[in-house]
Amino acid sequence: MLVRDYMTKHPLMVQPTMSIVDAQRFMGENNIRHLPIVGDGKRLLGLVTRQTLLVDPGRLGSLDVWEITRCLAGLTVQDVMVKAEHVIIVEQNATIEEAARIMVEKKIGCLLVVDDGVVTGVITEIDLLARLMEMMAARVPGVRVTVRQPNVSGELAKLVGAIAAQGWGIRALGGTPTPKDPSKWDVVVKVSNVPKDEIVAALRKVDGQEVVDVREV
Repeated sequence: MLVRDYMTKHPLMVQPTMSIVDAQRFMGENNIRHLPIVGDGKRLLGLVTRQTLLVDPGRLGSLDVWEITRCLAGLTVQDVMVKAEHVIIVEQNATIEEAARIMVEKKIGCLLVVDDGVVTGVITEIDLLARLMEMMAARVPGVRVTVRQPNVSGELAKLVGAIAAQGWGIRALGGTPTPKDPSKWDVVVKVSNVPKDEIVAALRKVDGQEVVDVREV
């Protein structure tokens, strides 16, 4: 699963001379929150977001309404954009988990996808959440079970083996360290077309593991 497969290709972009008033309108009309600023050949110059388009009130505090109007009309995206050298980017061949790691660590909502200085796409936190939803089969009815197991080799195989022994198929499977207990691992498994009680009964027989949550979704 690579960024190139899930990014928005050919995103909307604008020139640096666009006024911030027009940029705000453009972003609102197209329901976007991130707008790459490019020059010739779609080469990255900067990035504006809804937040960067907010004008500092201190800059306008001493102006009357007509002066404020003239000030805003004279500002362009070039005046408020995050310049290219400070824009955090990713290559299209990066994995989506790498993109997610960068966004979490940098506390940002999007990554521009740039290759050889040219903007080829954008990937946002919404794109990553959509992938998580698909990976966990959120749209598929079934039974979702969380099993807590020791964080050692072989435990996941025991769980999968117990499901396979019943002839059931796994629709989704994922795991994470147990909160506040790194010696344990919480595995979420989703099985369809099997009664909840049967799944719980089978998984409770797995030695050394505990069913901590069950729900039909």
